[in-house]
Amino acid sequence: MGEKCFKSANGTSPVGCCDMNVKCRCKWRWDSSGICSYCHDKVQHRICSISSAFVFFLSAFIIFGFLGTFYAWLTFSPFERQIADSTGLACQEDNEGSWAIGVFYGDTPFSLRPIELENIWSDRGSAWPIANPVLTCASVSDASHPSNFVADPFLYIQGSKLYVFYETKNAITKQGDIGVAESLDGGASWQHLGIALDEEWHLSHPYVFKYNGQIYMMPEGSEKGDIRLYRALEFPLKWTLERVLINKPLVDATLVEYKGLFWLFASDFERFGAKKNGELEIWYAHTPFGPWRQHKSNPVHNGDKSSGARNGGRPFIHEGYLYRIGQDCGETYGQRIRLFRIQVLTKEKFREVELPFRIEGSKKGRNVWNGLRYHHLDVQKLPTGQWIAVMDGDKVPSGDPSTRYLLGSMAFLVLILLILLLGVILGVVQCVFPLGKCLRAGKRSDTSLLWVHPHVTSRLHRALFRLNRGSTLIRGRIHCSTCGCVSLVLVCVIFSVLSVCFGVKFLFGGNGAEEPYPVDGQYSQFTLLTMTYEARLWNLKMYIKHYSRCASVREIVVVWNKGEPPNPLFDFDSAVPVSIRREEKNSLNNRFKVDPQIKTRAVFELDDDIMVTCNDLERAFKAWREHPDRIVGFYPRLVDGNPLKYRNERYARNKKRYNMVLTGAAVLDGKDAFLRYWGNEADQGRALVDKLFNCEDILLNFILANSTSPRSVEYIHPTWAVDTSKLSSAAISRDTHVHYSKRTDCLLRFSELYGGFPLKQWDFGTRSDGWDY
Repeated sequence: MGEKCFKSANGTSPVGCCDMNVKCRCKWRWDSSGICSYCHDKVQHRICSISSAFVFFLSAFIIFGFLGTFYAWLTFSPFERQIADSTGLACQEDNEGSWAIGVFYGDTPFSLRPIELENIWSDRGSAWPIANPVLTCASVSDASHPSNFVADPFLYIQGSKLYVFYETKNAITKQGDIGVAESLDGGASWQHLGIALDEEWHLSHPYVFKYNGQIYMMPEGSEKGDIRLYRALEFPLKWTLERVLINKPLVDATLVEYKGLFWLFASDFERFGAKKNGELEIWYAHTPFGPWRQHKSNPVHNGDKSSGARNGGRPFIHEGYLYRIGQDCGETYGQRIRLFRIQVLTKEKFREVELPFRIEGSKKGRNVWNGLRYHHLDVQKLPTGQWIAVMDGDKVPSGDPSTRYLLGSMAFLVLILLILLLGVILGVVQCVFPLGKCLRAGKRSDTSLLWVHPHVTSRLHRALFRLNRGSTLIRGRIHCSTCGCVSLVLVCVIFSVLSVCFGVKFLFGGNGAEEPYPVDGQYSQFTLLTMTYEARLWNLKMYIKHYSRCASVREIVVVWNKGEPPNPLFDFDSAVPVSIRREEKNSLNNRFKVDPQIKTRAVFELDDDIMVTCNDLERAFKAWREHPDRIVGFYPRLVDGNPLKYRNERYARNKKRYNMVLTGAAVLDGKDAFLRYWGNEADQGRALVDKLFNCEDILLNFILANSTSPRSVEYIHPTWAVDTSKLSSAAISRDTHVHYSKRTDCLLRFSELYGGFPLKQWDFGTRSDGWDY
């Protein structure tokens, strides 16, 4: 079998070939038209000419590589996220998820609310208020046990102390161990105590209970093939094996004492015919030590994995009724929990009904710790009569890293195929697969490391030959001078660009979450406040839709200065509550008015025409929590000269220092700063603000600079910022010359009012994390 050449559409000259003879080596060279010519000889050549195909593929690599880099620069934050972990090994991406643990309170077990809605404040880390999660992979990691996630929490109440036991997956061994944390303030803050139980096999679901004055733990160890009971020797960190209860690989086992017997609920997915995550068994005994006997109707459930058959936490008794918590694993493992009230429970019969059950959740998706799934709940009654619960949650679905890797790889594969198709259409690629170079049919070769059976080689030859012939047919049918060809090329280019973006996003973009940053191990929230009026409603709708999805935003307050306000319940697509504060007077002073409806100490003042990333908000909020007496924002200014003159950010950059931060995009102490702004000493300043309809941010900088704090401002560099006021005629700073002239007048007047110029200068680039470069 020799050289196969394909003729052009008019049948005159060959336009391409693939050498199918092992002695023929296809050499591509430039012809007079600049297109790769066909194979021109059958002898080995030491030097090969550079072909147009090579140039085409190299150009495509450079162009799409640049596009991918540009997309990454545009969408990925340049600031590396620092994990609060001394080992540097914790919180790695894990196919099981990135589970964390939160605390909830309620008057009943059916009215649970997250801790942030209880307005519990802590001076530790300026957590005003404290927000979930209270335990994460970072907060439970130490040098001996870096953790990838924490899940399956169980409470144990001992007087005024609370303990929570949980599964923590070791980032080194990839094995689940049992950790424990302690709270001395009713669950507001937790201290990781260490690893309570570490066996040679995977452990999870640490069900802890008290019986006859002793404390016991019944963790899941189905990998071992049985279920074991441990007794505390030195609670909570030292345990000993008491006995093996059941020699079956039971999963997520819990027990409860009810009507004179102990009932154990668990799943055995190795039982013949059992459906994974859809099977439930019941066992009973007179004591927790057994002997345990199976329920006559086992398995009591064996159906769809979304039915809630698999346990999702501790059974509990309320007002005489027994309740069971189950997992809905329909769309992904641990998607949500479901609540059942057990109506009949005897040795022979079992019946339960599902009840509506809703925990105050979030609509923020991957940006919050439990945005996509939660699968375990333990609810107990405190000595005060209030109910407390711990629940785990995750912001990504099960198998997320593998899914992203698969999608990213597929995107780049599509990109390669599209580039190849483009080359064929343009006539640059004459031969898709040079067969003679790739395969050695039917014999071994000293230079070949792979020997392929002749039958396999022959079939592969034929398949690739047909593919090559198909590329020739495409070239013969498509003429690049036609509109159809141009349209096809354009479509290929568009889909190639999309493939690059998707590939970069899935392979290098992480899980897509813009997470909050803890300070001293605690999370908190802030109120977002903006001021607007009817002419900028389109801005406001876009603003609310975007910022309401940011993790630490608790609510959005809109100061409405003029016109008929919108309906916050129906006019906005928001993931958090939106309130409209209608003002009688159209004044810029309104943005700093003391508002008793604001529940957070931190208020993020952000103009409705400024768009930044959620991660930028979170970084500024973290910087403010570290120094809550400062104004922390995105727009620095340097005011100096004699006389004083207001200038833009470029001037501050050139001088490499700043002394003022504009409050149009800044977070501050809404309690202290607002009270100072409305103090009697600021009356004349506020009057000037009303007169010029400008300078309220300059006035606040002057006021706080005169406080006792050694530093009143701090700059944080945003990843990017879009000023949508350029698209509107309603911006007060649209005429830059007039705007700057007014602000210069304000500087001079405020200096007279405050007996000088109090603004101290600070250098850029002083933060260790590089956020202020």
